[in-house]
Amino acid sequence: MDNQEDNNINNKNSNKNKSKQTTIARKIVVGVVLVIVLLVITVGVIGYRYVNRGLQPLDSKSDEKIEVKVPIGSTTKQIGSILEDKKVIKSGFVFDYYVKTKKYGQFKAGYYELKPSMTLKQISQKLQKGGSSESRYTGKVLVREGVTADSIGDAVEANTRFSKKDFLALLNNQAFVDKLKSTYPELLTSAASAKDVRYKLEGYLYPATYFAGKKVSLEELVTKMVAKTNSVMEPYYTEVKKRNMSVQEVMTLASLVEREGVTEKDRYRIAGVFENRLDKKMMIQSDISVLYALGKHKKNVTYKDLKVDSPYNLYLHQGVGPGPFNNPSLTSIKAVLNPAERDKGYLYFIANMKTGKVYYSKTYEQHQKLTDKLSKENDAK
Repeated sequence: MDNQEDNNINNKNSNKNKSKQTTIARKIVVGVVLVIVLLVITVGVIGYRYVNRGLQPLDSKSDEKIEVKVPIGSTTKQIGSILEDKKVIKSGFVFDYYVKTKKYGQFKAGYYELKPSMTLKQISQKLQKGGSSESRYTGKVLVREGVTADSIGDAVEANTRFSKKDFLALLNNQAFVDKLKSTYPELLTSAASAKDVRYKLEGYLYPATYFAGKKVSLEELVTKMVAKTNSVMEPYYTEVKKRNMSVQEVMTLASLVEREGVTEKDRYRIAGVFENRLDKKMMIQSDISVLYALGKHKKNVTYKDLKVDSPYNLYLHQGVGPGPFNNPSLTSIKAVLNPAERDKGYLYFIANMKTGKVYYSKTYEQHQKLTDKLSKENDAK
């Protein structure tokens, strides 16, 4: 009897243990399933967000143009990797997924000009149309004598991967200008602290040919231009100090001389006229200053133009202006440092627009007579 009871008790205990084990096993299974479900949901959410982000433009506000080469026979996966490496899109994987989902046709090989602000749809459509067989970026930037920063910006955009907007913005980037000033203090100290200037580095982008290869940044390109100006100016810093002028004043006056004079001889004489007017506290009254203030090219300056409200308008303001009106040549810089025929007392000059000959006068009456004479000659022709 006792043995039977013991067996019954043991069976009950065994059943309880099996029940507990089964319960624990179920809990473990449920726990594992919950963990897996949570992981799947988490991965799904992360994946969704990743894909969704990848579908958006890399930088919707960027105007930067990036040249991308698509080799012959490239797969969409390879093209996606190229676009991601070039920083045109956020994800090459998402690009590959997108074009396959949308069933875009075969993309064509060639050189493409793309922007980080473009959508995947815009990029895909452009790749379908086909690119250029040759790169349009030579990397060669020619800065001509007497051109403005604005014109240089056009040359930069046309021949490099950089935009004109970014180029002009860099010329006013105070941190960048201060960095250059620390490298070239004699050249840029007065320019860095100048007020009311359109571009702080206007006048310091020396006329020459520059090369911006694939590894050259925009900062490095502008630095080359400034470095060239410094190398040209180095022999003349002592002379600038002797003249009791700042480099900014020299470059500003030289930029006026650059555009007002055609021949070397006339540039030295015109520099002398400007110096004589400044000594007498007369306004320089250069049409070049008015055109720069207007921000446009015009064949003839009107009386209305002379009233344009700008610190660059030297018909309204005394002195040489806040900063250079263009980027002058060494000849014009030397003319400012060594003006000619100042002792003759010339205060006015006028050029025959057809022959280029420049006439000089000591008085306004003489100047007006020459102006009338040239006007009649031009009308007669």
